[in-house]
Amino acid sequence: MNKYITTPIYYVNGEAHIGHAYTTFIADTVARYERLKGNKTYFLTGTDEHGQKIEESAKKNSKPIQEFADEISATFKNLWDELNISYSKFIRTTDEDHMVGVKKAFEVMYNKGDIYKDFYEGHYCVSCETFFPETQLIDGEFCPDCGRTTNVVKEESYFFRLSNYEDKLLKYYEDNPDFVLPCSRINEVKNFVKSGLRDLSVTRTSFTWGVKLPDFMGDDKHVMYVWLDALMNYITALGYGKDEENMEFWPASTQFVGKDILRFHAIYWPAFLMSLDLPLPKHIGVHGWWTRDGEKMSKSKGNVVAPKDVADTYGAENLRYFMLREVPFGQDGDFSQRALIDRINSELSNDLGNLLNRIIGMSGKYSDFLIDSIDVQKYHSKEIESMNKIIDSLDGFMQNLQIHRYLEELWKLFSLGNGVIQEFEPWVKMKEDKKDEALATVALVANILAKAAIMLSPAMPKTTAIIADTLNFEINNESYIELICNKKLLKLFNIKKTEPLFPRIDEPLMPEAPLQEPNKDESNKEKKEDDGLIEIGQFFETSLKVGTIIEAEIVPKSSKLLKLQVDLGEDKLRQVVAGIRKSYSVEDLIGTQACVVANLKPAKLMGMLSEGMLLAAKDDEGLSLIRPERPKKAGTPIG
Repeated sequence: MNKYITTPIYYVNGEAHIGHAYTTFIADTVARYERLKGNKTYFLTGTDEHGQKIEESAKKNSKPIQEFADEISATFKNLWDELNISYSKFIRTTDEDHMVGVKKAFEVMYNKGDIYKDFYEGHYCVSCETFFPETQLIDGEFCPDCGRTTNVVKEESYFFRLSNYEDKLLKYYEDNPDFVLPCSRINEVKNFVKSGLRDLSVTRTSFTWGVKLPDFMGDDKHVMYVWLDALMNYITALGYGKDEENMEFWPASTQFVGKDILRFHAIYWPAFLMSLDLPLPKHIGVHGWWTRDGEKMSKSKGNVVAPKDVADTYGAENLRYFMLREVPFGQDGDFSQRALIDRINSELSNDLGNLLNRIIGMSGKYSDFLIDSIDVQKYHSKEIESMNKIIDSLDGFMQNLQIHRYLEELWKLFSLGNGVIQEFEPWVKMKEDKKDEALATVALVANILAKAAIMLSPAMPKTTAIIADTLNFEINNESYIELICNKKLLKLFNIKKTEPLFPRIDEPLMPEAPLQEPNKDESNKEKKEDDGLIEIGQFFETSLKVGTIIEAEIVPKSSKLLKLQVDLGEDKLRQVVAGIRKSYSVEDLIGTQACVVANLKPAKLMGMLSEGMLLAAKDDEGLSLIRPERPKKAGTPIG
């Protein structure tokens, strides 16, 4: 069976950060898992190198544009190589084959009647490379996606008839409820489409750094919109528009993206594919963002986490395990050295590393490092059954992209192995002259570790290769079939000595993120006496926006509070803690909209940061949230 796994292609306006690494770790883990199962797997990553931002960044750095793009792209590729990422192809949008494929796609859509020429006048955000109607702007000026100032631009443009695909997209979402994973994310996509799709401007004339239109059009002043160019990489990498030698891998099995680019991948990309008469991806896997010690990362704060620095300090696979295990897929995660150290010491060192050391020690002492599984079934049928039950549960978690649950369940094998040693005490059996029983216990634990190493290998390939070598076997599809699928045990072998895999770490090894200056105490400001009326200017000091509730969860030990993640059209979700639990359930809220006070000073409720307030009305009949009459774009100003 063919499997095709992709990451987004990363924009070359800066070096890779921890978020890029997280996406790539997830995709690499899934790709390795599919290969382990024997599926023919193609794994794509790369860099996005066209657009006005790149053109401007190159000028700021006084470098030719291609040279600037080459340098940044190389930092991504080199980092993935250092982190042992098993990509099949690293694509660049400046590759000639890619640009040929993009032109072919444009030609197909144009000939189908899905692309037409017109003029566009509107507010343009250079950062997002996107036009926005004035109704979507924040305060009539700022980009609803990134918050930066927009410029009024009028230019000739070719448009893609996105509006023609509104009903087709909605039907596809209904027919394929797991198209977007986690499934809770599909509601925001549906709401956006239901609010009405406008035709999409897909060319630019205000800059030149991009893919030119096909020659037959004779229109040299246009270059393609960076998102049309970039999204096509997923098929041009397979040869679309040229030799198409690897198009057998399309449609993609899973395309991993951050939640900030979900709209492009769940709306624009499927519409483009429909226009090209190509099947849609099976799944769009949407993950959250990472903060550091509870703070949003930014260069100005000096708290950006560079994955190479962490990998060099703590070990690449330790970082990889931490990120995959620390946060449920789809939710935001927080990086802290303390949390990383805790995972290394408790789970990797105590559970996994200690189990391997105990097997080496006992086998060396009792059988001169020889391990034989001949009596394992005789003495430990119950434990074998428990082991197989755990292993059989793992595939479902991986298929649903619940990688944190996959690892959590997998770790039960190490707990089982350590528990077996404590329960059956091989050292006591040796003193009681029950050597066969003692050696059977050691062999059982060796088998538990071997099978666990196979299943852990997609997440920690180098570490598990060391474990497999110590146990005298190789991790590959053959051992997967024999030990996992067919549930066989290891054959007679000599175990090898090896150095401890995970030395304990007592203190953070890197500088901590700098502390932020506390806000000045404004409590002594003179209060003005008035009659309760306010000036219009005072009213406009309050920023009210439409927010889409993306996630909701119950706050433990509280009968009133719900913790919400709300999309206000910013570069990250807002966390809002609201006392509405008695009126609304979690299920009632996800994917719905509410009116939010967006410029409140953050406050803590039950130790949780709340970054806004929902507007609600309450009378004798209960509490109701204030909502827009019809769905609006997240971040739409109210007033």
